[in-house]
Amino acid sequence: MQLKAEALAGHLASRAKSGALARVYTVAGDEPLLAIEAQDAIRAAARASGYTEREVLHADARFDWSQLAGHARGLSLFAERRILEIRLPSGKPGKSGAEALRAHVESASDDTLTIVALPRLDRKQRQADWAAALDAAGVWVDVPTLERDALPAWIAARLARQQQKAPREALEFIADRVEGNLLAAHQEISKLALLYPAGELTLEQVEASVLNVARYDVFALPIAMLEGDAKRVVRIMDGLRAEGEPLPLLLWAVTEDLRTLLRLRAALDRGVPYAQAAREVWVRREKEGATQAALRRVDAATLARLLARCADVDRAFKGLRTPKADGDAWLELTDIALAVAAPRASTR
Repeated sequence: MQLKAEALAGHLASRAKSGALARVYTVAGDEPLLAIEAQDAIRAAARASGYTEREVLHADARFDWSQLAGHARGLSLFAERRILEIRLPSGKPGKSGAEALRAHVESASDDTLTIVALPRLDRKQRQADWAAALDAAGVWVDVPTLERDALPAWIAARLARQQQKAPREALEFIADRVEGNLLAAHQEISKLALLYPAGELTLEQVEASVLNVARYDVFALPIAMLEGDAKRVVRIMDGLRAEGEPLPLLLWAVTEDLRTLLRLRAALDRGVPYAQAAREVWVRREKEGATQAALRRVDAATLARLLARCADVDRAFKGLRTPKADGDAWLELTDIALAVAAPRASTR
């Protein structure tokens, strides 16, 4: 049974009333805070249902999977109902691990509630026999990755839990400073409850309290570029440079999207419908809206010119002479991204 993270609380409340929690809960996702909270909710429901003991297995690369059956048998020797947690940080159990997991979930007793924690799996991994066995044996909870545009609403909901609210500009201010770091977001929101009473917060109060703890993802840059968010482009570039992110990876991400835009532009100019062109060049579904917005801002000639400038950035980064490029490769790449995000903001 597959379940979205936001539906977990309702599921647990319903199952707790009937005393019929699932034997296996799999929590999969890459947002540490949300994954931890989902696991905490399952543990709390299990304790309320009489699962009084708990054992945790860290299944890293050196883990001996033959121990799993032994731990499961050891738990069932006692009258108490117990929780067995299996933490699989790589999401790849290997052959022996896959067999051990399948055997465990197929034979686990009702006195043992198993929680399996792992990162988000791709489509191929989800189709593996061991993942299918986990899914069939209980509840698979998908923990979403929270995108930047969803952050203000998420922050508002968290503030509401502590009887506080804030204007939109304050929510955006917090989002800018905690992007990519929900654990820090949780800490900053909790701090606001300690500093100020329940009720409406002002932008000034929020600015005085919240630190800049954002962690930027390399692949957030091309998204901001396609969406036309010039301020975010600059903020991400500055943040990644300060964090020591390698420029070639950023350059590759930007160049790939520029090539995609140019191929789409050429297809559209030939009269090919957008849906067909998007399929042919493999535009990811979650990027379709941003990609179409970018195509409305830049033409084929501009895209070709920007791709040539990307080649100059690559040469500049390698220390080669590039008379037409900025001596600072980071500034040059920022200007290229801005030329797509907000063409008038570009210096060339």
